[in-house]
Amino acid sequence: MAQTSQNSAADIAHKPMMSTAQILLMNVGFFGIQYSFGMQQNAMSPIYQFLGASADEIPILNLAGPVTGLLIQPLIGALSDRTWSEKWGRRKPFFLIGAVGCSVFLFLMPFVTAVWMAVLCLWLLDVSNNTAMEPYRAFIGDRLPSKQLAKGFLAQSLFIGAGSALAAGTLVVLEKTLAGATAAGIPYWVFGAFMVGSVCSIGSVLISVLSTKELPPTPEGLVELERKKREEGPFGFVKDIGVAIVEMPRGLKKMALVYLFQWYAMNVFWQYLGLMCAVTYFGVNLSDPGYAKTEAFNNASGFATGLMVVYYVSCTVVALFLARLANRIGPKHVHTAALCLAAVCLVLLTRIGSP
Repeated sequence: MAQTSQNSAADIAHKPMMSTAQILLMNVGFFGIQYSFGMQQNAMSPIYQFLGASADEIPILNLAGPVTGLLIQPLIGALSDRTWSEKWGRRKPFFLIGAVGCSVFLFLMPFVTAVWMAVLCLWLLDVSNNTAMEPYRAFIGDRLPSKQLAKGFLAQSLFIGAGSALAAGTLVVLEKTLAGATAAGIPYWVFGAFMVGSVCSIGSVLISVLSTKELPPTPEGLVELERKKREEGPFGFVKDIGVAIVEMPRGLKKMALVYLFQWYAMNVFWQYLGLMCAVTYFGVNLSDPGYAKTEAFNNASGFATGLMVVYYVSCTVVALFLARLANRIGPKHVHTAALCLAAVCLVLLTRIGSP
C-alpha cells in the first residue's frame, strides 16, 4: 500500500494534475482530426460516383484508409516514442504536421475533376490523418497522471464523437440548403462541408497545441532515448514494431482475430450504406450509367449521411454506459452481445422497405 502511494505521488510529481478545462483544451484537437475522418467515411464514396466511378470500384478506391492505418499509425507511433526536442517536444510535431496536411487536402478534395485525382488526394489525406491521430492519443497518456487518465480518455471519446457527428451533420444540412454542382459533377454542398472541415482540422489542433505544454521525459527516459539512438540507429523504431508484435499478449492476439472480422463488417457498412439506401429506399438503378447525377441518388446520399449522424451520436452516448455495464456482467459478454446486435442490424438494413 505504501509502495502504491509512493508511485502515485511520483507520477503526480512528474505529471501535475490538470483541471477539467485544461483536459478539455488538451483534447479539443480530436474534434478536428475526427471531422476529417468523418468526411472520408461519409463523402468519399459519393464523390467517386459523382466523378463516374462504378459501384464495384468503391472498395479498391477506398483502400487508402485501411492501408495507411495499418502502416502509418504504428510507424509514426513508434517514431514519436523515440523523439524528443526541447523546442518542439515529442508528440506535437507529428500531430501538428498531420493536422496541417488534413486541412490542405480537405480544402483541395472538392476541386478534383477525375477519379485518379480524388484517389491521390484521399491517400495524402489519410496519411495526414494517421500521422496526427496516433501521436495525439499517446500525448494524452504522456501528459495525464494515472488518476486522471479515465477522464482524459472520456474527453477524447466525446470530442471524437462530436467531430464525427458534425462532419455527417454538416453534409446533411448543406445538402438541403446548397443546390448546384461543378462541371465535374461534385455538388456544392460537398464543397461547403470540406471547407468547414479544413478550418476545423487545423483550428482545433492549434488550440490544443497552444494551450497544453508537453512534459519532457524523465532523466532516466532521456538516457534511454539517447542509448537507443546511439545503438540502434535512426530506423530502430521499425524494430520496436516487430518486437511489439512478437511479444503481444495472447489475449490481444485473440482480440486481433475478432477485430479482423469486425472491421471487415464495419468497412462494408461505411462504404456501401449510401448505395444500399439508393437502391433499397430510393429506387436508384445502378445499371444506368448516369445514376450518380440523378436527384434520387443525391437524396439517397443525404439520407445515408443522416443515418451516420444517428450512428455517431449513438456511439458517443452508449460509450458512456458501456464501461459500467462491462464491470457488471463482464466485457466478453458485452462485446459478444454488441457484435450479435450489429449483425442483426446489418441484415435488417437491407430488408426494410422504406426509409
